[in-house]
Order: sequence, then C-alpha cells, then structure tokens
Amino acid sequence: MHGKSRLALSWMIVLSLMLAGGLANLAAAQTKPEGEMRWALYVTLAPAWFDPAEVVGVLTPFWVLYAMHDALVKPMPGNHLTPSLAESWTVSADQRVYDFKLREGLKFHNGDPFTAEDVKFSFLRAKGARILQDKVKEIEIAGPYRVRFHLHEPFPDFMTYYGTFATGAGWIVPKKYVEQVGLDGFKKNPVGLGPYKFVSSTPGIELVMEAYEGYWRKMPSVKRLVYKSVPESTTRLAMLKRGEVDLAYLLDAPQAMEVKRDPTLKLVFSGGIGTYYLDFFDQWDAKSPWHDRRVRLAASLAMDRKALSEAETVGASRPTGNVIPRKFEFALPIEPPLYDPAKAKQLLAEAGYPNGFDAGELYPWPPYFSMGESVGQYLGAVGIKVRLRTMERAAFYAALQTKKLKGLCVCINAVYGNASRLAETVPSNGAFAYGGYPDIDALYQQQSRETDRRKREAQLHLIQRQLNERVRFAPIMEYIWPSAVGPRVADPALMLIDPYPWSAPLEEVRLKKN
Repeated sequence: MHGKSRLALSWMIVLSLMLAGGLANLAAAQTKPEGEMRWALYVTLAPAWFDPAEVVGVLTPFWVLYAMHDALVKPMPGNHLTPSLAESWTVSADQRVYDFKLREGLKFHNGDPFTAEDVKFSFLRAKGARILQDKVKEIEIAGPYRVRFHLHEPFPDFMTYYGTFATGAGWIVPKKYVEQVGLDGFKKNPVGLGPYKFVSSTPGIELVMEAYEGYWRKMPSVKRLVYKSVPESTTRLAMLKRGEVDLAYLLDAPQAMEVKRDPTLKLVFSGGIGTYYLDFFDQWDAKSPWHDRRVRLAASLAMDRKALSEAETVGASRPTGNVIPRKFEFALPIEPPLYDPAKAKQLLAEAGYPNGFDAGELYPWPPYFSMGESVGQYLGAVGIKVRLRTMERAAFYAALQTKKLKGLCVCINAVYGNASRLAETVPSNGAFAYGGYPDIDALYQQQSRETDRRKREAQLHLIQRQLNERVRFAPIMEYIWPSAVGPRVADPALMLIDPYPWSAPLEEVRLKKN
C-alpha cells in the first residue's frame, strides 16, 4: 500500500473512532434517567418488604425487590429463570449440586462489592424459604464469584424455589452492611443491587427511590419512582385524574368502567398468578356440614363464575376449576363447574339440609372484600347463610396461619412456581392447611423427590384431579385485574413478565418525552 493511501486510511479510522465516540457520548447523555413516575398502591407498604429475607408466602414484597434489589436468577420478560447476578449455573449429574458463576465487578448502592459471601448470607437469613433451606446440606464458597449449593438429595424444585417469586432466598443483600446496621437499621435505610436506590420512606404514606445509574443490566429511563399507599379504589382513581399519580393499581369495576369512558386515561390489565377459591376450613370436622362432599359441591355450583369476573374485574379474570394457573408448569386444565343453583339446592337437600343452614363466618382475603360479599350473596341464594367478616391484612394472615379461623374463606393463592405451589395449602403440614388426606400427603412427598419429569407430571396431575373430585376447594377464577395509566406514561411495563401483576422490570418503565 502506498504511503498516501496508508495516511488516508489512518485518518479515516481516526475520524470513525471520533464519530463513534461522539455518538456514544450523545447516546449516553440521551439515556440519562429523567422525570418522576408515581404509583397508587392498594395496600399499605410494609417496611419489612424492603428486606428480601422477609418474603414469607406472599408476592407483594416483589414490588420493592424489583426496584431496589436483584437476584441470582429471577423471572424476566420471555424467561421465568433468567440469569441475573449469576451469569450461569450448572447442575451435577446426580442433581445434588448447583454451581453458580457470579457476575464480577458489581457494587451495591453503598459501594460494597458483591461477592459469593453475600449470596450465602442472604440465603441463610431468608425467613420464608424453610422448604428450600431444609434441602440444602452445605453452601460452599468456591471463590469470590462462585458458590455451590450441595443438597441432601435431589430436589427438582430447587430452581423454582430459588429463582422465582416462590421465596426471597435468591435476592441478595450486602452482608457487611447488614451486620453493621442490624435488621432494623437495614429496613430504615435498605441497600441493594437493583436499578433503584432508596431515598426515603414515610410509613403508611409513600416510598421514594432514585435511579441507580450503575445498574449492570440497563440504566433506568425514569429518574425518580414514588410508591404511594392508597387503600381506597375511588381515591386512587381520583388521584390519577388529578395528575397526582401516573398509575393506579387494582381498580374496582365501577372505577374501571369510568376509565374506559375517559379518553385521557388507559385501562390496562395484569396478574394471572393469583387464583381465587372458596376454602372450607371446617371440612375436616365430622360434625360440620362441610364434611359432606355434597355440601361443598353445592357451594361450588352456587357461584356464577363468569358473572363474578364481570362484576369484579370487568370480565378479565378467567373462570377455572383448578387452583393452579394454566400457565404454570404441571398445571392440569380443569374446566369450572357450570353455574347451577337448582342442582346446588338438590345436593343440600340430599345431604339433609333442605332449608339450607347457617354456615357462620365468611372471610374475604384482604383487600378483596367486594369479592367476598358477592360470593356470600350467591351462597345465600341457595340457602347457605354466611356473615361477612373483614379483617386487616396482617391480622388475617396471623389468624390464618395459627388455624384460628372457622367457617369459609374466599382465599387467593398467589404463590409462584409450578403445580407444587400447593405446598402451603394441600399437605397436612402446610402453613395454611387446616387438614389433609394421607394418600395425597404421600403422593405430594413422592412428586417432590421425583427427578423424572414425565413421572412427576403424572403425579402432580393425579393430585390435582383428586382434589377436584373430592371438592377440596371450590376454585373460582384466575385473577386478572384492571388498573389505569395516566397520560404522561409511555410504557408502564405491565405484563412484560407474564404472569406478574405489577410494573417490572422497572428499568423498562418509560415516561413520554415532552
């Protein structure tokens, strides 16, 4: 090549690099987080949710976890087991060792480096992961960025419990910082690895967070997020209309219809994890009317599931005959029974209750009180008389777990995973089980150890079929609820993770450009 040609080529390369650098700097400047987005939540934010270790059988803490924290593996768009803080993982041939390779060079919001020590520390302190923790024999730190979980025996649900919303054990906190400030100190000023940093919290009022520009996956688009606790559906919508919030979660049907008529607002739907069902707490008592399968079936036939979906969620929820969502692995599709009040009355008469009976109290799962009221009216129409009793969320959970409730519950199961999510309600030793069947207990234990996928699927299908035949529950519908989005929002990031009820991942939330 001639000297002039080489010189010209050199200048072209330099110019290309300069242009590329300039464009890169311009792109970086354009992607800086901007603006503030505000949500109206339907329950009071609990400071306990700031700590992944406090995830105990409910989904709501993931509101906060997806913002301030990160996990080794977590559900993301298109993949319910997405590598996050773990770059990859392998499973040994005997399925007793899970080996995770961690991302290097990551720092918590306070500057502490992320290492394997934080992974082990976070796993051991998780309160809602007893089933998972009991399976782990040893956690080996094989290097600063490698951690191995050694199991007592093969556990086919290890990744379901560790890498999804089933527990918070895979969400990581900084060991050094937690030990410095203690549990209370951490809840007052949480530190994580997520796309947003904690700014402030006013208990019962709001949580404020700001973008963490060093987030490894993607710089957030919105600078500031504000979560506001607004228990009343009418108030949430009123705040949205006044521009005080940008997204109002979980609207009752009248407010949802109002949004439909407002051209400045957008009605959106999300959920699909939770399943409504009627639970018969007293069915294990031989003296109770609910001990008779015919009575339980009568209650199931008394409910018009399609009408309940229309009344409660503008028809978005899917009537079902199973407590396992159809999108979950190992779910057995079961059609809901047809609404048949005449058959319900006939079954009650055959069971010895031609004039119905006093069924005592009906507890609706907080805050879904209107659903409980509607179910109570359907039961009353066939002669099953109930008294609606509402409770505050924390008091309800405490009473449910300590087996103090009597009568009926319009319950909702929102535990993530697969068909084995029955762990808390079906086996006799389940946290929310008031009784059980010895044969199903044995079958449940058998499937939990089965490493052959086809055999395990057959076992889980058999459990679901038998629960349906025995009317252990009266499933109602897969819960999909309406929310409303204001005019400033370009993308609320709803249902990017399917199923999932709320905005996530939060680094994908976008406001419209002015």
